[in-house]
Amino acid sequence: MNTDVQKKFESYPEHIRPKLEHLRQLILDVAASDKSIGELEETLKWGEPAYLTTKTKSGTTIRIDWKPKHPEQYVMYVNCQTMLIDTYRSLFPELTCEGDRAVVFDINQALPENEVQVCISMALKYHLTKNN
Repeated sequence: MNTDVQKKFESYPEHIRPKLEHLRQLILDVAASDKSIGELEETLKWGEPAYLTTKTKSGTTIRIDWKPKHPEQYVMYVNCQTMLIDTYRSLFPELTCEGDRAVVFDINQALPENEVQVCISMALKYHLTKNN
C-alpha cells in the first residue's frame, strides 16, 4: 500500500477501517485471481483509495470510501460513464446502488462477498467485455 493510501486508511474511524480494508482485499484478490486483469495500481483519486488496471488497461477504476456525512455506509464507486451500475442492479437487485456510479454498503450488515466479487471483476475487466 502506498503511503498516501495508507494515511487515508488510517484516517478512517476505527470501526470503519476494517470494513474498507476488507473491501480493498476483495479488490486485490479478484485482480490476483485473473491474469487478464493483472497487477493493480493503488492510489488516491479525488482523495479516495482507487484501484486501476494501469498495466493491462483491462478495466475501469474502482474507488472506495466512507464519508462522515453518511456515517452508516461505505461505498464502492465505478466510472459513471459505464453501464456497470445498471448491470449490477439487474444481476443483484439486493444491492443498494446510487445513481450510475456507486454501490452502497451498510456498516451494520455483512458485505455480500460473492455479489461484490462479481461486481469487482466486471469493473476490472470492463474494457475487455464492454463490446461483447
